[in-house]
Amino acid sequence: MRQHSTFNHFAPISHRKAAKSRFFLGSLLACTLGISSFTAYGADATQEKKAKMFSHDTVVELAQQLAQKPFKEARKAPKELIDLDYATYGKINYQENAAIWGGTPTKFSVQLFAPGFLYKNLVDIDVVENSHAFPIELTESSFSVPNDTIEKLLTQVGQYAGVRLHYPINDDEVKDEFIMFQGASYFRALSKGQTYGLSNRGLAIDVAQPKGEEYPLFKRFWVERPSKYQTAIVVHALLDSQSVTGAYRFGIYPGAPTRVEVDVTLFPRRDITHVGIAPLTSMFLYGGLDTPDKPDYRPAVHNSEGLQIDRGNGERLWRPLNNPNKLQISAFGDEDIKGFGLIQRHRNFDYYQDLTANYQQRPSAWIEPLNDWGKGQLVLLEIPSSAETNDNIVTYWEPQGGLKQGEPYRYSYRITASNDSPSANTKARVVRSSKGQKQAKGKELLIDYSNIKPQDIENIVIDASISKGKILSSRIVAHPDINGARVFVTFEPESTNVAELRIQLRKDEKPVAATWLYRWNSDDWP
Repeated sequence: MRQHSTFNHFAPISHRKAAKSRFFLGSLLACTLGISSFTAYGADATQEKKAKMFSHDTVVELAQQLAQKPFKEARKAPKELIDLDYATYGKINYQENAAIWGGTPTKFSVQLFAPGFLYKNLVDIDVVENSHAFPIELTESSFSVPNDTIEKLLTQVGQYAGVRLHYPINDDEVKDEFIMFQGASYFRALSKGQTYGLSNRGLAIDVAQPKGEEYPLFKRFWVERPSKYQTAIVVHALLDSQSVTGAYRFGIYPGAPTRVEVDVTLFPRRDITHVGIAPLTSMFLYGGLDTPDKPDYRPAVHNSEGLQIDRGNGERLWRPLNNPNKLQISAFGDEDIKGFGLIQRHRNFDYYQDLTANYQQRPSAWIEPLNDWGKGQLVLLEIPSSAETNDNIVTYWEPQGGLKQGEPYRYSYRITASNDSPSANTKARVVRSSKGQKQAKGKELLIDYSNIKPQDIENIVIDASISKGKILSSRIVAHPDINGARVFVTFEPESTNVAELRIQLRKDEKPVAATWLYRWNSDDWP
């Protein structure tokens, strides 16, 4: 289970207009004279000599060559930095007036993360201008630090732990942080009006396997400088781990919503049976069908509340998330899957009542394949958790047959950091799942659907089934407050401890909404 922290730099950090300085003047001169603006930011002739020709093929070739060699661990930060506590590490911040391209005509700027605390691995970061890559070097003025000892350690290390990008997504005069890459292959993206929640990952390997999970690492980044007219930015990354290398290209479009188009070429060092493509990692403590174990003033605590899957055959599935007492693994077989995502559907403060976390502003993440992914299964892991600081939800696409050593694999997909799933307003959708009243016989659940007209209710058929046990009754009534309907289903699991429930609404033999799925477990719902 990944533990996520809530450092100040994990929240969107606004890049206010920097004071005019030699950096600003140098950048303007560079733009006027056609000189590399990165050089104007302090790069000397030595750095110019380090510049190398660059294209995405450079990353692909590096990954392919690396796959022919034994895996080599990334360099680590010194023990003194790793041993920093939460509070001290949180005081290390990149200097805003040192932001790459901060004073240039481009709307984007780049800031960097210091190594230390949880972030042990050192990462190389280059900027790309005019098809040439320049390494970003860490200097004494890169970070504001709590003491001279930390400044000296960071300067000696000379490398970073990650990168974050800024762009005016909320205010034309403010460059807000909208995407960050930090820790293994994790990255997070924001759209207008959102705050960080769930995480994307480059790749997942051997999740929940007996031998333990393998965590691939982005070892190097290249950030292309956009022109002043561009509203998108490109980041390249080199991934490495014991089992595989990879070349990633992220085409990033900040806005409402922010989109990230990912192209990845993988080169396995060995056969990999359990590999996850486009993994998402989130947190679900309680809410909906899951109630808190201890009294809490907040009705719900989660970064995501449901998994949506658009299957290759056109069927849409909705699976409410759960915080189980035991590890739960679910797999949804498919071919040419159209999309999947972890969705945060409720957008009102009253649903969460948390003034600090603002769960109503957490992004959803929708994955849309852009090339043929073939046969495989969508895997969902729900891990027991007692704290909202733990990421206990993982989902990813697992290709049938895994990856074979010596064969390259290419995947393309789009990530959308939306407020809801795509096409949410075009048909009825599940907006709430909950336990019903206690019954003398059987157990009752209720599901609320929006966008169902009252006149259609009498023509809707409830198709409810259970893998073990039996369905006792079902009914549907109008729900005017949500312009929809409420469905009640009573079931009897009989002697089984685990049962899969499936509920679909049909009108004229056609689905009205997503098929509702749930795994009932006697340990979680006596």
